[in-house]
Amino acid sequence: MSITKRISNWFNERLGLDDLPFFRTPDYMYHADEWLGALVAAAFMYTVISGLILLLYYNPDEGYDSTQFIINSVPYGSVFLYSHLYGAYAMIILAYIHMFRNYFVGAYKKPRELLWILGVLMLVLTLGASFLGYSLIGDALATSAVDVGAGIISSIPQLSFLLPILFGNYDSGQYGRVLAWHIILVALIGLLFVFHFFMAEHYGMMPSRKVKAKAPAVYTKEEWSKFNPWWPRNFVYMISLVFLTWGFILAIPNALAYLNGLPQQLNPFLNPKPAPPPNSPLAAHITTYPPWFFLFVYKIADFTSDVIIFLLIGVIIPLVYLLLVPFLDKSEYLHPMSRKIFVGFGILMITYLIQTSIWGDLAPGIPVSITEQITVYLPPAIIVALGLAIIRVKPSGGGITKAQFSPISAIVFTVIALLMAGAFVGFMDYPSITTLGILIPLALVFLIGARSLTPRIFKADQTIPTTTSTVSETNLERKKKIAQGIMILLLIVSVILTATIWTIPPTGYQSNMFGVDLGLIFIMLGEAISLYHYIIYKKPNESYE
Repeated sequence: MSITKRISNWFNERLGLDDLPFFRTPDYMYHADEWLGALVAAAFMYTVISGLILLLYYNPDEGYDSTQFIINSVPYGSVFLYSHLYGAYAMIILAYIHMFRNYFVGAYKKPRELLWILGVLMLVLTLGASFLGYSLIGDALATSAVDVGAGIISSIPQLSFLLPILFGNYDSGQYGRVLAWHIILVALIGLLFVFHFFMAEHYGMMPSRKVKAKAPAVYTKEEWSKFNPWWPRNFVYMISLVFLTWGFILAIPNALAYLNGLPQQLNPFLNPKPAPPPNSPLAAHITTYPPWFFLFVYKIADFTSDVIIFLLIGVIIPLVYLLLVPFLDKSEYLHPMSRKIFVGFGILMITYLIQTSIWGDLAPGIPVSITEQITVYLPPAIIVALGLAIIRVKPSGGGITKAQFSPISAIVFTVIALLMAGAFVGFMDYPSITTLGILIPLALVFLIGARSLTPRIFKADQTIPTTTSTVSETNLERKKKIAQGIMILLLIVSVILTATIWTIPPTGYQSNMFGVDLGLIFIMLGEAISLYHYIIYKKPNESYE
């Protein structure tokens, strides 16, 4: 018996890991897109650990000065501060990806409704906790962000009394109350995460549509018993994802800080360093922005002077929709094309989120008329509605088959769609025979192109096999030997880098190289563990069960 096997058995016997009620996993699910929740959890764990370390040195009564003290005087303080900030960014981005991925595959359907609702609430809490954590820096941008938040609350009738409760004396540089709420929200995320995790383990990952085309999409106990147990394969794979996530969270912000070439006023998202303090003369030259993840809300505030309408458009309606979608979508089918209305809403939510965030970055604080709003938001809605209306699907076997079409076709069709959208906007702005004459031919080309593409999109489905992995055993063994060599090389480089990393100064400009090197070590370890998983567990003919 190999050493790794004996170690695995030792932990299994002592901890009773086989008795844990965790989900057994089919072979085909060991891909990152099936483990997005684990990536979010890894980012959350990192921000909690780094946040606890920062809490040892942060003085909320001297927000900005305390932040500068951590950066300049605490050994590797800037490494933890910048990676803590980007850990929150990573968590937000991954949570959005995780949510929309589950939205489009119908993972909110029975029996996972409550799991979905908890996930949406966790995303809201994550945005709130990130906003408060961002504010703790105490620089001009953070103060401005809190000003905006306080302004929104104070403009709602009868809610001004919440300002001292929520923000305290932040305008005097004291962030004790903000820090308290930051910690409370993080604790709530942790509490909901526990429920979310155990519910996810109870229902298991959502099976492929090739296996379960309709809700409720869960494996039976008989099917479930054939899969890989949580220990040790799931644990090994999860650890590889944790190391990779932590590695990128450490390497990216510290590399940006080390490069030190980005002027602070250009783009706060790409620069982890704080801006000047709010009372500095330099602050007058900085364009104040909220944190990037609230840029869309910032721009929506320019749509109306009525705060109630603003909250309805920017927060309440999208949130209520996401919470209720498990009960609004009554279809039992999971394929996106069987849920066109909800898929359309999902595409538009993503489009509008990105579109409005960019708009908020390019034109902050500039009022937007209703005509401009219609001009910007109507074309995507028309394109999505037409596209979904034209697409027809042909049921096949247990469900609807997967769509495929060539990249060139996709590019040409996208260009035509954009030209038509531009012509439509031109016609709306300058209605005339000329603009109408341009719009009609482009709309016809768009419709003809969409119809001609539709059969090709779905014809390729017939050739997709229902079982996977035609990799021969011989070929697999050859790949495993290559993977073994790469894994050994990664471990050797990791050891060398670990031995030299301690020569880096703990403070000052060069200390960020410690974060870069530590991130690279984590990335190499994560990749080495992933290769180990491949070498030990990869089977020659893994298939959908």
